[in-house]
Formats: sequence, C-alpha cells, structure tokens
Amino acid sequence: MSERKRIYLQPIPVRIWHWSNAFGIITLILTGAQIRFPESITIFPSYKSAIQVHNVAGLIVAVSFTLWFFYYKMVRNTLDKLYIPTEEDLKHGLARQLAFYCFWYFLGKPSPYHATPDSKFNPMQKSAYLAVMFVLVPLVALTGILLMNVTPLRVLILMSGGIKIIDALHFLLACSLLAFLCTHVYLATLGKTPLAYIKPMVTGWEDEPEHEEESAEEATTPGYRPVRHYPEYSGLPQEKRP
Repeated sequence: MSERKRIYLQPIPVRIWHWSNAFGIITLILTGAQIRFPESITIFPSYKSAIQVHNVAGLIVAVSFTLWFFYYKMVRNTLDKLYIPTEEDLKHGLARQLAFYCFWYFLGKPSPYHATPDSKFNPMQKSAYLAVMFVLVPLVALTGILLMNVTPLRVLILMSGGIKIIDALHFLLACSLLAFLCTHVYLATLGKTPLAYIKPMVTGWEDEPEHEEESAEEATTPGYRPVRHYPEYSGLPQEKRP
C-alpha cells in the first residue's frame, strides 16, 4: 500500500530557464549542422541566415546560463548542494543508479532515488550536470565567442592554436553537447510512465509514492534524502543517512 502525494519540484524560473535553454541549444545544433555541412543540410534559407540565427541563439543560451547561475547561486544559494556530488554519491550512489539504468529498470524495478525540492538530482545526474554546466557549456560558449569575433580577438585565437583549432574544438564540444542532450531525453523517459519525469518541468508538480516503511523521523529529518532500500539493491553499497 502506498499513498500518492504531490511535491512542488520545479518553480517557474527553473522551468522558464529549462525550456528557453533547450530550444536555444536545439537551434544551435540545427544551425551548426548547416554551417558545418552546407552542401548536405539546408534547413535554413541560406548559409548566411544560418550563421545569423546561430549567433543569436548562442547569445540567448549564454544569457540563459548566466541567469541560471545567478538564480541558484545568489537567489536560492543551493548551487553547491544541488550540483556537486557528495562523497557518498561518488562512493555508493553512482553504482546504485548505474545498476538501475542498465539493468533493474528493464525488469520493472523502481528507481532507488526520488527527487525532493532540496535534492533534485540523483548521483549520476549531479555528475553529468556538473561536467556539462561547468565545463562543456562554458567551453562551447568561449570557442563560439572567439569564432564570432575573429578580427578583434585575433591575438587570442592565435595564442589558442589558430582558427582551425578553435573551430575543430567548437565542433567536437558541440557534438558532446548533442550526445548529452540525446542521453538526457532518453533518461527523462525512464520514470513510472514515459512522461512522469517530464511533467514536472511543465507543471512544476510531481507525484511521488509515499512508502509506509519510511519512518516519521526520517520524513521530518532536515536534509533527508529519500533513497529507497529495495531488496534488489541489497547487493550494492547502501547510502548513509545524514
């Protein structure tokens, strides 16, 4: 037996940022593909228009990233807690979540991790987002800025290895971002239903089963992370309670 409760997981600023960023990155991928392969891809009317749209989308994503950082670091002050894996995440959480994604999900088992407003991401998500948001996206933006301003930033480009090196690095970083996006979309469908993890990013609310075995002390403990202890995960290291 379990009761279902709703938690307000994604506030409006986060949802606006998420979707504007998603559409911006998709636009960058489409325009970038035409810029890179103009003979084979003709999504936009001309090569010049693809460059113009690409540059505008790049600026939008850069501004969106800045607002995201400001919101979580300055307004909510939860950036470190949400995006930096803990020692327990690295020691035990990664293995447990990987086992779920690669094996237990396909046997119909529930996820060992359930999000809360104060702890939205499982250990694998934290690690991936940390790499993407603090390494991949800044490098894509930096190389893109250099390519947009070849003449005024000529000295920096030469110091970095030349225009061909910057262009190749920008392309490889963009391919990595595309790979992350595809993985992100796929993993977002691995909820109880294919749209279970996507709905909160639209409405803000998520339905979560409340397990009877969770004690009242656990449920009211500040910072408690609701990692469920299912029998199928008994062979994996268990995460310590705070």
